Amino acid sequence: MADVAVLGEVFAAPPPPSILEGTRTANGNRGVLYIYGNYAGDNMNFDMAAEVAVGEGIEVETVRVWDDVASAPLDRVQERRGLAADLFVIKVAGARAEERASLSDVKAVAQKARDNSRTFAVALSPATVPTSGKPTFTIGENEMYFGIGAHGEKGVKKTELLSADATAQILVEEVVKDLPYRSGDEVNMLVNGYGSTTLMELYIVNRKANEILLNSGIRIHRTDVGNFLTTQEMAGCSVTLMRLDEELRRCYDAPAKTPALTRCG
Repeated sequence: MADVAVLGEVFAAPPPPSILEGTRTANGNRGVLYIYGNYAGDNMNFDMAAEVAVGEGIEVETVRVWDDVASAPLDRVQERRGLAADLFVIKVAGARAEERASLSDVKAVAQKARDNSRTFAVALSPATVPTSGKPTFTIGENEMYFGIGAHGEKGVKKTELLSADATAQILVEEVVKDLPYRSGDEVNMLVNGYGSTTLMELYIVNRKANEILLNSGIRIHRTDVGNFLTTQEMAGCSVTLMRLDEELRRCYDAPAKTPALTRCG
């Protein structure tokens, strides 16, 4: 996994001095790779820190994660937001670095993970912004909001409250058609909760998502279910797929032990 995580305030990018301190800490004289979701504040602050780090003789590369299919059309993929595919990208990059690969090779596998990952999300309730105490959007008791972002950004479509199976159908279909994923592909799947969705509910979505993919001829190598990318107390979930090749499969299967993810190989 990653060597350093640099934190900002809730829903805010970490400041450049903190990023620079993390860069110095992670530097082993072979360079440092930044991996983060594609948001304007993060882009600006990490670029500022990278400029100073390079001036200090630290080689820095960047991979911005943009897996959210709802936030921009495919022909403007670099404008998309980052969502739960961060987990896939960081995991494979960390494993490749553990193999003592060069910085350019670690960046390449992170980019490949990013480019083969897609996510679509839904919310049943908003999150609260700590500084204001106000919700990030409004939604009726019997409504759902598809296409929301990691900081509680507004979605793209409100619907009446649907069953878990119908919700999973929409989430999977939006992801599958975007890459697109095809019959014969092998994927990892992540069913992510956004804060207050129970594991029982996530596993119900996971059951239907598995059924849809297998009926489409898409093979599932690994499935992770849980709260990995949360948005305060938001109720909702997302489905992320990463299409695999031998390298991505090997790196994702490699052992890891962190508070959020343990992989025994």
